[in-house]
Amino acid sequence: MITAIVLIHADAARIPETAQAVADTSGVAEVYSCAGDVDLIAIVRVRDHEQIAGVVTSGINKIPGVTKTATHIAFKSYASADVEAGFSLGD
Repeated sequence: MITAIVLIHADAARIPETAQAVADTSGVAEVYSCAGDVDLIAIVRVRDHEQIAGVVTSGINKIPGVTKTATHIAFKSYASADVEAGFSLGD
């Protein structure tokens, strides 16, 4: 499974409905509204890189209210339980 983090700039007047439309897009696992440089962050989980291109370019970028996106591909996932387990080897 490939995970991509999509940073989304949105029209401020349309953030709630834009976020819901992004969340309803096939391949999008989670959407967060946030403060800072971007308005929304979407977590995309798909089987291959071509699907990421489809989800972002044919899906998210065409949603009314989305003004700009930046996509980042995740290489490895770290969870606090994984990190703690790594440091407790040999205990």
